[in-house]
Amino acid sequence: MQISKKSISVIIPNYNGRKLLETYLPYTLTAIENAGVVYEIILVDDASTDESVNYLLEAYPQIKVLVNPQNKGFSYSCNQGIAAARHELILLLNSDVMLTPDYFEHQWQYFINDDTFGVMGRIIDMEGDHIQDAARVPKFNGLKLKTDYFYYTADNNAWLYTFYLSGANALIDAEKLKSIGGFYEIFSPFYCEDMELSIRAWKLSWKCYYEHQAVCRHQLSASTKNYKTARWVKSIYYRNRFYMHAIHLNGLALLGWFMQITFIDLLPKLLIGQWYLWGSYKALFKNWAQIKEYRQKLQSLLVNHNSNVSIFKMMDIIRKGVKGKNTTRFKP
Repeated sequence: MQISKKSISVIIPNYNGRKLLETYLPYTLTAIENAGVVYEIILVDDASTDESVNYLLEAYPQIKVLVNPQNKGFSYSCNQGIAAARHELILLLNSDVMLTPDYFEHQWQYFINDDTFGVMGRIIDMEGDHIQDAARVPKFNGLKLKTDYFYYTADNNAWLYTFYLSGANALIDAEKLKSIGGFYEIFSPFYCEDMELSIRAWKLSWKCYYEHQAVCRHQLSASTKNYKTARWVKSIYYRNRFYMHAIHLNGLALLGWFMQITFIDLLPKLLIGQWYLWGSYKALFKNWAQIKEYRQKLQSLLVNHNSNVSIFKMMDIIRKGVKGKNTTRFKP
């Protein structure tokens, strides 16, 4: 069967990543040109101070460059690019990712189905074939949602669900992405926004897939190391995990989760002097009004799409999708 290709808008958020762009942008151009489709590349610079913008304007005049006057983080930057995108698919791509020449070849098939939200490829180290990210299966630890294990298959005809699409290399239906409002910017500067976006898509009965034959390489921590201290980054990670659960849990599940993070997670850490979680916990209540707005937006989306898929139903769909497939599993 002849599979129709679609036009692509590549969106790359950048913050002080000139060296990364010099190194990896040529691979992006090679991959997208090999795809043989109409495309555009949109780079959103998040108030860099390293001459990233001047470099791009001189070296790649064909690339559309958007510049944030203030540093706003990953979600905001991606949303600027999403709003400007003109094509059928959007590739969200980190500046520290190296696409392989045939990266797009095995992904077109997924967009035959009307309920496909997006697909991500295999992420491996810069050297060797160690897998950093593959398809993910979710589980609950109490009422905390997390990845249970990664998995993949050697069966090229098997379609694998994934819990969420990595923001580092997600190829997404542009119309769907725009219709649900892109990323929620409460997660800025980074972490957990891709998980939350994918959960939103699953709740609307859209599917997120993983394609093992689409390979890219990733330079670990190359983009987040520009931000402050490791302790601060850790605090942001847990804060955003709190936000995600607060947006998607309801009723007794939300109450039970709150009790769990307070009495099982927070208090023991405070007793042993790990205060980073206290800042994350305080931010949850400080920004509760904004969280409530996102909860209301989500509820409106569910009503408009006539969907009643819960976060628990989402997990059940993904876990059942693994059964009967010949897969290799590994722990994150």
